[in-house]
Amino acid sequence: MKAELPAVTLPGGRQVPALGLGTWHMGESRASAAQEAASLRAGLDLGMTVIDTAEMYADGGAETVVGEAIQGRRDEVFLVSKVLPHNASRAGTIAACEASLERLGTDHIDLYLLHWRGRYPLADTVEAFERLKTEGKIGAWGVSNFDEEDMKELLGVAEPARPMANQVLYNLARRGIEYDLLRWSQVQGIPIMAYSPLDEGRLICHPVLEEIGRIHNAGSAQIALAFLLTKAGVIAIPKSGSPERVRENFKASEIRLTSEDLRLLDEAFPPPTRKRPLEMI
Repeated sequence: MKAELPAVTLPGGRQVPALGLGTWHMGESRASAAQEAASLRAGLDLGMTVIDTAEMYADGGAETVVGEAIQGRRDEVFLVSKVLPHNASRAGTIAACEASLERLGTDHIDLYLLHWRGRYPLADTVEAFERLKTEGKIGAWGVSNFDEEDMKELLGVAEPARPMANQVLYNLARRGIEYDLLRWSQVQGIPIMAYSPLDEGRLICHPVLEEIGRIHNAGSAQIALAFLLTKAGVIAIPKSGSPERVRENFKASEIRLTSEDLRLLDEAFPPPTRKRPLEMI
């Protein structure tokens, strides 16, 4: 019997698992596409039903892989994709969404994000998002790579509509959002989606994570993910190209870090003591 994944409640009340599936760097090679789709299906089998992708990833190639993976299983998936800033005008956002829908082989995206801020006014992008919602092409919208001041500006522009989530770089090595953005988002009830939760693999084999992992009979990646699962309102979306690694990531949900574990992690990866610019990769 598999463990129950912790859940995050989205604005509006829908619950989604706090551990999902990323797709950055998927779709870049035809040779690996079948295994990548198999990895996503393995995650779905385990209940990791949040799949995050974007039109930018492999110029749409990742969305094509996702479309293959979710064929016949669309109802199980909470599907997230993103529009590039240079496409985020009123008309451009709608055209980009329709192109993503075609690659994904579906008639709706559950959560559609602005990938980062660009030259188009936020009001124009939000207006397009709201139209896409009205047409049933997206269930909700949000943003990515927005700092606290950006989010406050967005709330002012969008009112009474609100973003469903903000996807940012967040992992043990990059904890800057804990100083302000994370707490602000928790108070606002706007979930954080943590991309690159393993810092693009740099956290794997870290000696402190390995040491804590030995206590829990786990690997360093599982400890890094378990840390994020202790944070309220955070959805981690690790990318993995192999079903075996996806199953290993899932086991992070079975780990209960102790106060001593967390102390050791704070010692190795000190939390921020001042405001830092939002990091992006």
